[in-house]
Amino acid sequence: MKITDQTVALVTGGGSGLGEATTRALHAAGAAVVIVDLETSRGAQVAEELGERARFCPADVRDEDGVQAAVDVAATLGELRIAVSCAGVATPGRVVGRGGPLALEKFRTVVDINLVGTFNVMRLAAAAMVDNAPVDGDRGVIISTASIAAYDGQVGQAAYASSKAGIVGLTLTAARDLADKGIRVMTIAPGTMETPMMVGMPEETRASLGAMVPHPSRLGRPEEFAELAEHIIANPMLNGEVIRLDGALRMPPR
Repeated sequence: MKITDQTVALVTGGGSGLGEATTRALHAAGAAVVIVDLETSRGAQVAEELGERARFCPADVRDEDGVQAAVDVAATLGELRIAVSCAGVATPGRVVGRGGPLALEKFRTVVDINLVGTFNVMRLAAAAMVDNAPVDGDRGVIISTASIAAYDGQVGQAAYASSKAGIVGLTLTAARDLADKGIRVMTIAPGTMETPMMVGMPEETRASLGAMVPHPSRLGRPEEFAELAEHIIANPMLNGEVIRLDGALRMPPR
């Protein structure tokens, strides 16, 4: 699907990391962008830097009203045709740790934000996309973010890996659900990326993580995630699939 001057992209987690890189890339490609992120994020700053045809809509992805408000803002800028979900958390915790079993509320919160939040964005964006006229056969493209942890969950990743595996499982059935409406659904499963969480780690730790990647032996860059998102949008045969973006990395148990 080609991006036109009427195309609007909604990006969750668009105030930093993978989401910010995707927001900037889609804006540079000609789309208007709606950044959905927490009030405390850099979303407003990113929107201000991008200037024209960029809006910040503070919202928690679990909140129906907040996400719907962002979808409504998108409609004022053109046609919502792209939705990319990058918002998420990675709260660690073993099933049973030194303090006993993992708190159920901690597990539930991670699943709510990562999986339920992704579905909330997907369903509300898709409902808006169905009214679009097809462009290159598509009314819209929805891209979710999983993780290689969905396949290679490490020690302490019970909640995170479960939530990301849920997104993997959602991808094909959502693509089939929305096929007759001309909406494609894809998922990217990144490996170790240069996100704000990684930037805060010691250089030695970052170098060690990068060296684990077979080729290229480094951390992935947010811009590479954004480039893949752009390709997914452009390629009409990419639908119902999860693409690992990990340099052939397979995570060890710990």
